[in-house]
Amino acid sequence: REAVVSTQSTGEYVKLISQMKMTGSIRSQIKAFLDGFYDIIPKHLISIFSDNELELLISGLPTIDIEDLKANTEYHKFSITSLQIQWFWRALRSFSQAERANFLQFVTGTSKVPLQGFSSLEGMNGVQKFQIHRDDRSTDRLPSAHTCFNQLDLPVYETYDKLRKNLLLAINECPEGFGLA
Repeated sequence: REAVVSTQSTGEYVKLISQMKMTGSIRSQIKAFLDGFYDIIPKHLISIFSDNELELLISGLPTIDIEDLKANTEYHKFSITSLQIQWFWRALRSFSQAERANFLQFVTGTSKVPLQGFSSLEGMNGVQKFQIHRDDRSTDRLPSAHTCFNQLDLPVYETYDKLRKNLLLAINECPEGFGLA
């Protein structure tokens, strides 16, 4: 239908156009896919899972090579010898595979390891290494992440235990990386 777009209705217009381009134009294909999918796994059985949980169910728990991730990491306002960076890698090594998958989900938006390893990690602009940025604002903050850039903002915690505890809290309570900062 035709409608006049005004300053007040711009947000609604963008939302409707985005919806139409992303889902409306392929509605019949989405319906056919879902009908087939729900034939295999009934909707009532799968609807109890979040998208992250469903990804792990379908793909399985990844094996995350910490040394490969470390070799493909850039540091901003930190160095490899910074105490917090040493604690960070120690904490990550202490995590279970499930916690490592949650960490990867937290910083990249997916729990999947790239097929060619972390040297092929994709960001918003193509291949982009994992980055750890120093967050000097407050050690009362949780680590936060920017998944488009594979970036972790890490406060300068005073102890290993505080870093590990806050990192686990952040990845378990906020799996998409944003918020709780």
